[in-house]
Amino acid sequence: MLQSSAISVMNQDPLPTIKAERVLLRRITDEDLDALFTVFSDPQVMRYWSTPPLVDMNAARELLSEIHDSARQGTFLKWGIARISDNLLIGTATIYNLDLSNGRAEIGYALGREHWGHGYMNETLNALLGYAFEELNLRRLEADVDPRNAASIRSLERLGFKKEGFLRERWHIAGEIQDALFFGLIKREWVRKKC
Repeated sequence: MLQSSAISVMNQDPLPTIKAERVLLRRITDEDLDALFTVFSDPQVMRYWSTPPLVDMNAARELLSEIHDSARQGTFLKWGIARISDNLLIGTATIYNLDLSNGRAEIGYALGREHWGHGYMNETLNALLGYAFEELNLRRLEADVDPRNAASIRSLERLGFKKEGFLRERWHIAGEIQDALFFGLIKREWVRKKC
């Protein structure tokens, strides 16, 4: 059973701003709509995602509305990843399938292609794990990754996630059948990494 502190955090502000060295995890606003569309409409960014790329700005508006509704309900927490230097939204980080009674959740993340390879995601995930384990007091985090997504797998393994399962033909996205690797990280095994 989760401590009441996690439930209290969720009731106060389920989406606080979280600071890392070069990025902020913050609310996604209407001003971020173009950047959100840029990230989620890029076929290369969405290659291993569980949904196809966004097709137009209306789809981006619907996504933003879903993000806000889910945050209010405390069931799906999606932060914008913004560079501190200019507050530009460059991606997203998500805690979803949040189950406070069992102390577990899943994480997801996406980063605009032009920002790959600069260490932003490592900083982001360190900050996200800190919030999940220290503020929400979760016991376990999980991630579902396409086995072909080597960069994402390396990111998770650097953070201490362990491969726990292989699910054949789990997803059917845009006419393609995709497998999934499941990774897990237990709070007692987590060590905050220095970025």
